[in-house]
Amino acid sequence: MKTESTKDNKNQMQKMMQGAFVLTVASFIAKVLSAIYRVPLQNLVGDQGFYVYQQVYPIYGLAMTLALSGLPQFISKYIAEINSIKLQKTAIQKLIPVVFYCGVILWGGTFFGAEIIAALMGNNLLAPLIRVVSFTFLLMPFLAFYRGNFQGQLQMVPSAVSQVAEQFVRVGVIIAAALLFQDGFLDVYETGTVAMSGAVAGGLGAVILLVYYQKKISGVSLNLLKDFHFGKVDKKLLRRFVIEGGLLSIYTGFLILFQLIDSFVIANELQTFGLNTQAAQVAKGVYDRGQPMVQLGLVVAAALSSTFLPALTKYLVARNERLFQNSAKIYLRLTTSISLAASFGLALVMPSLNYALFKDQAGNDVLQVFVFSVFLMAVIQAYQAVAQSQNHFRPALKAAVLGLVVKLGTTIILTASMGTLGASLGTLLGLAATLWRLIKAENQKINLFWKERAFIKIICKCLLVMSGAVMLFYLGVAFLGGFNTRFGALFVTLLAVVVGGFAFLKAAIKFDLFTLREWLLLPFGKKLLQLKK
Repeated sequence: MKTESTKDNKNQMQKMMQGAFVLTVASFIAKVLSAIYRVPLQNLVGDQGFYVYQQVYPIYGLAMTLALSGLPQFISKYIAEINSIKLQKTAIQKLIPVVFYCGVILWGGTFFGAEIIAALMGNNLLAPLIRVVSFTFLLMPFLAFYRGNFQGQLQMVPSAVSQVAEQFVRVGVIIAAALLFQDGFLDVYETGTVAMSGAVAGGLGAVILLVYYQKKISGVSLNLLKDFHFGKVDKKLLRRFVIEGGLLSIYTGFLILFQLIDSFVIANELQTFGLNTQAAQVAKGVYDRGQPMVQLGLVVAAALSSTFLPALTKYLVARNERLFQNSAKIYLRLTTSISLAASFGLALVMPSLNYALFKDQAGNDVLQVFVFSVFLMAVIQAYQAVAQSQNHFRPALKAAVLGLVVKLGTTIILTASMGTLGASLGTLLGLAATLWRLIKAENQKINLFWKERAFIKIICKCLLVMSGAVMLFYLGVAFLGGFNTRFGALFVTLLAVVVGGFAFLKAAIKFDLFTLREWLLLPFGKKLLQLKK
């Protein structure tokens, strides 16, 4: 009997790990799609058209953060805590009004407040875009419940397929809108409105897919509207929903919230800085070029998080404090090293990368500062994952609020006095404040990784070697005549990435940045160690 129970636990753990892998792959594909479509979009509609889209994008981003991550994770955890199927159904019926009210309130506030939101963003012409994107909040409860229900039953494939399909539909509509603009059928605001309708189309497509999977797997669909009852909401459940669901959503969409602040502040403050309305909009569009770069840079950090989080939770459940602390330190050391290398690398290749992707070198200095968000955000996510594995929610919530307040205040002050360079600095200061608060709240034994084995000194040496190698490479390129085409710039950028990556790895091995165990935890770690020979 005991053997059967052990076998069941083992099978469940295996199913969980397979499910986590499926969701990670889907998330990776969705994030890559969400980042790369912005390049052809900007190329087709220009910096002003890109500004129009990016001003409203954070509202969509907020809805999808709730529908993709925060709420499904909360719902799946809530369902998984209850063993009886009958009690699970009762629990879902209690939760349905909470999630539906949340969706309707957010939709109503956005739809009916569209003109006020647009005015606060400094551009009344954005109101139609805001109204269109508001409908994603009405889809949010359906997406969240179906995904949360599947994930709670360890059925990850429906969530994964719907997530990727949603992005494909959305990106298809966006590119179609941009092509219509290029052919002269739409102006920049009409293009933005059609592009934003892609979010609603993608969401509807995802709901249809999830309903199909539900019927295929269980024979019936979730009758959410039938189970919805007007009445009093369970206050205890509401409190848990706001704290746990809110925290999961805040950290998943932390940069989205920063972008939302940017939408309200930057274009307005650039006019205080001295730019006219159109110049301010173009400058904001140039600043927004940094978003896809940072998104792609954070994909690696997300992959590390999905690898280490189950292990950290397992050690805590087993009450193995020593293994938990060691794993947390390894995770933080790897995340810090890789994200710092990625930030420095992006900053070094920015002139050729900017030209290759966006047709000119506008805003190089602004973007070079902005890409250090990759380092700060990756380490924030790592600390938050460590806190989450210990069920420490309050300190993480305080850190997020502090970061948002600092971001708002510094962006207003610095953009008015320094332009978009000040906006980039405001982002870094907001993230730095969050990271400082998280470090302060964490167990000091875990924080020792910063000092152990001369980590800071060694990482600085590695970054110096990498920077020197890339600078010498660019000097060689300049000596040979530089690059005159976008394809040439892309080729040079890719070569610079290879040179910088190789130099960093050689230095990391030479100076013993990681232990043998840490190297072996990295993808292709065993092969990378052969560079030592």
